[in-house]
Amino acid sequence: MKKLLKTTTSVLAGLTLSFSVLAAGGAPLDHANTDINDQKSLQNGASLFMNYCSGCHSIEFMRYNRIGKDLNISDADVEKNLMFSGDKIGGTITSSMSKAGAEKWFGTTPPDLSLVSRSKGVDWVYTYLRSFYKDDTRPFGVNNKILVNASMPDVLWELKQNKSAEDFDQDVRDITNFLDYVGEPAKLVRVDLGYKVLGFLFVLFILSYLLKKEYWKDVKYGKWRAKD
Repeated sequence: MKKLLKTTTSVLAGLTLSFSVLAAGGAPLDHANTDINDQKSLQNGASLFMNYCSGCHSIEFMRYNRIGKDLNISDADVEKNLMFSGDKIGGTITSSMSKAGAEKWFGTTPPDLSLVSRSKGVDWVYTYLRSFYKDDTRPFGVNNKILVNASMPDVLWELKQNKSAEDFDQDVRDITNFLDYVGEPAKLVRVDLGYKVLGFLFVLFILSYLLKKEYWKDVKYGKWRAKD
């Protein structure tokens, strides 16, 4: 039994590692360790995304006022810190870059990132943003270990230079955490509701068990039979 359990564990570990390697295009993925209940992380991630990513990438499934509501940011602060393209507070978040300009500069239109955390996984996003390295043969002078010959420049190079490795990793984690939230905003409500439902079911189980014991007294002892 122990041998079977050990073998099964080894196989599962191997499959997990193989999946990670395949998802990364041959490179292992780092763990993002995101937590969408960390509101401070989400707020910082939203600010970093809008400052460093939204010039090229859109998240059209999200609206500015939804982000403000979910992340506890006032409309005034959203307009001041997260809106740079003259959009309306109730509008969707689109890139300010034209398609013609994108194809001219990058050779393709940068993808919408609304669902990237769900299609690629948060570990992939986190590792990708941390995997740029210098490569003079590329148009922007950088390449990526996860997505080889990526058209995207290293937009976070300034953060990497001006911050410690630990602080930079945290900023990347916050961006990843924000994209995780964007991929399924309802998760904030769903997870909280799930805990409440589980708590209710636990209390209901106890009450049902006590009720069952009370009713089965008649079956065990007989309705008019005295207990021994």
